[in-house]
Amino acid sequence: MTDIDTIERGLEKIDTDLPGLKLLDAYYAGKQRLAAIGLALPPEMDALQVIVNWPRLAVDAIEERLDIEGFQLAGAAGADERLWDWWQANDMDFESGLAHLDALILGRSYVTVTTGESDDDPPIFTVESARSMTVSYDPATRRIAQGVRVFERDEAKQATGVVLYQPGRVARYRKSNGRWVLDDEDTFDLDIVPIVPIVNRARVGARDGTSEMCDVMALTDAACRTLTNLQAAQEFLAVPQRYVLGASQDDFVDRDGNKIPVWEAYIGRLWALGNSDAKVGQLNAADLRNFVEVINHYARLVASITGLPPHFLGFSSENPASADAIRSAEARLVKRAERRARAFGEAWERLMRLALRMVGDDDTAARRLETVWRDPSTPTYAARADAVTKQFAAGILPLEAAWEQMGYSPEYRRHLRTLAADDPATRYLEALQAQATPPDAEPLPTSEAT
Repeated sequence: MTDIDTIERGLEKIDTDLPGLKLLDAYYAGKQRLAAIGLALPPEMDALQVIVNWPRLAVDAIEERLDIEGFQLAGAAGADERLWDWWQANDMDFESGLAHLDALILGRSYVTVTTGESDDDPPIFTVESARSMTVSYDPATRRIAQGVRVFERDEAKQATGVVLYQPGRVARYRKSNGRWVLDDEDTFDLDIVPIVPIVNRARVGARDGTSEMCDVMALTDAACRTLTNLQAAQEFLAVPQRYVLGASQDDFVDRDGNKIPVWEAYIGRLWALGNSDAKVGQLNAADLRNFVEVINHYARLVASITGLPPHFLGFSSENPASADAIRSAEARLVKRAERRARAFGEAWERLMRLALRMVGDDDTAARRLETVWRDPSTPTYAARADAVTKQFAAGILPLEAAWEQMGYSPEYRRHLRTLAADDPATRYLEALQAQATPPDAEPLPTSEAT
């Protein structure tokens, strides 16, 4: 298959998937319209449309708990400094959140890795969206065989610039006079495609993943219809309505015979009529609690499907929940975040192994590379500090691991090590130990706690 055939096939897949991805984007942004979900409204009621954004809540509740704090190589005491330098140099603290967010919304996102401009520069990581990129898999190995990314479109939304990713090769093509022309090409000595997909809820037969919002989209549509109906009911039935029987328009006049404006009669300026045959009455306001009950029912269904705690959806009681009750309510959400961290963490580990190979390093130690994630649960700072202190005092955790458990970033841990090395008490104890140690004897281990 030629490059042009691969590009055309990739563009066809991107354009085929794009409408569905735009719909998912609209649900996350709260921009889906009622006309698109099966409810036609007259133009006068267009301003009464209400969108409840449960899809964004379902996504953000998980994404907010996915924070990477470093990468640890096999046998290392702490997070690897060089890998973290690469991470920081590529602004991945922020960019990784975008990759997680797109994966949760669209089912997948991608990260590419290329070499720096010089040997001293770190590898370049770039987060890409499924709206502009696609990959194909080798059916035998299930590895990426090639990928296509659109980086430029014309006013007609037609692709005019693409990047083709193949094993050991990255080629940029531009369309000129209706034909694809090679614009630039980079090669490297690795028989791999420099793309790592980050997939949400992948399955054996669905490698492209599934949106985290799929389970709540139909319930969101139902809630939107109910809320819009509630708006209409509030407009026409929420306040008592007056009616007049046996009167004509000529009866609505003041003492001077001038006609009373409609708005004055509407707000209650009209309390009596000169026509003795006319009758004035009042219709009681409608009880709108049935709408509230329906919306609460939908909210409970969303909570049961997504694992969101009830207080995330506005359910509360007069007596505030205890800390244990809050943790219990969040247990399922925490487990879902841990599952996503396991899947996404494997993708980031593949990215780092690929980057090590690109700079010519042996990735033997990186085969057991682990992604260090921040604890997705929400314990109080005091409770975490107490638990870590007890484990450190019992010798279960070394000092470096205790800092990690406290959630300190690699840069802050490096700062703490510098402070410990500059501590006069530490230097004094090390000097005493050196004086007391015989020349032929092995030095005693220095306590990390000092």
